[in-house]
Amino acid sequence: MRGGVAGIALAVRFLLELAALAALGYGGWAVPGPVALRVVLAVLLPLAAALLWGRYASPRAVVKSPPAWLATQLLVFGGAVLALALAGRGGWALVLAAVMVADTALLAAYGEWRPPVREPRQDAADG
Repeated sequence: MRGGVAGIALAVRFLLELAALAALGYGGWAVPGPVALRVVLAVLLPLAAALLWGRYASPRAVVKSPPAWLATQLLVFGGAVLALALAGRGGWALVLAAVMVADTALLAAYGEWRPPVREPRQDAADG
């Protein structure tokens, strides 16, 4: 069973993932331009992030690649912070970045922030 602090940090991580999706949607909506473009970006940015996250960074990721895992986390969380900053919400961007960094450090200290491990192939195990 996970410790209390690690469990709380994992719950915060999940909330940060949701906040990143919301920030990407907000950033898409805040882009100057026609309403149609803003609606498309507000929908597509979080959708693309969720698809990337599910494929490469989630605990049940389809692709178990440490470089893709790290790149996806940097892209989604970094993109969320950048989206808020570009939308004129620099204070919120700083708060989001600070909480992300603190939570990641806490998870790493508890051994809960690590890339996925590739499972050995069946034919290799049969040897």
